[in-house]
Amino acid sequence: MAAPTPTPTPTPVGPSTFIYDGELTQGGWIRGQAPGGTATARLGETELLLDEEGNFFAAFDRDAGTSEVLFATLEDGSIVSSQIDVRPRDWNIERVNVARRAGGASESFMRRRQPELDAIWDARTANSDTDGWKQDFIWPLTGRISGRFGSQRIYRGEPGSYHSGIDIATGGSGDPFVAPAGGVVTLATDSPFSLEGYLLIVDHGAGLNSAFLHLSDIAVQEGDVVQQGQLLGHIGSSGRATGPHLHWSLKWHLTRLDPILFTGPMP
Repeated sequence: MAAPTPTPTPTPVGPSTFIYDGELTQGGWIRGQAPGGTATARLGETELLLDEEGNFFAAFDRDAGTSEVLFATLEDGSIVSSQIDVRPRDWNIERVNVARRAGGASESFMRRRQPELDAIWDARTANSDTDGWKQDFIWPLTGRISGRFGSQRIYRGEPGSYHSGIDIATGGSGDPFVAPAGGVVTLATDSPFSLEGYLLIVDHGAGLNSAFLHLSDIAVQEGDVVQQGQLLGHIGSSGRATGPHLHWSLKWHLTRLDPILFTGPMP
């Protein structure tokens, strides 16, 4: 009796290494595809969320180093890696000859603030089942860019916090803004937060999410699935704001990103 013919091992479907494209710079991002047969993948220590074809999104922090590494663990246990060169950027740094304001938040403020921080954390780590991250992002509204991502003050050699998003100013309160990409609403406050005012967070999937601050009102509710270009609300000056504007910030997991690298220049 002839010995049975062994079943051949199927060839993994997909590329032999990582393929990707995007903005390979601090505050930038990539979309790509993991090698065929990938079981898990990561950028540095951050796990990538892969769709059925192995497509992924990943990004680089404002303070990222000059190189990052993609790793894939294949189903046979082997490792594929790919180094990415990350271009540094010249940030708008203002050096002022005054001391940074001393002291931290009071106990009473933190008692009020902590539930707000918890709600923001939950909203920005929701990992909703949506693929808005695959879209080419659009501007939520047009106007004057009054604050750029990454700008920072240095107080007598001591750095302050850098600007975590982009500020868009128009004629005044009440101007509408729309979804820059599709997603799921994970936070829509019904009362203003201490710093952000009325706050809206939209999860675009794959760890990527948008936050919109200082709103005058919100036109959607938590759990809503929103489409690119859909009305989300109207800008205002709620919370800690010096005047009416939209603060739009983007994060990939804990990594802060520059919105203008998603949209291109303001039209």
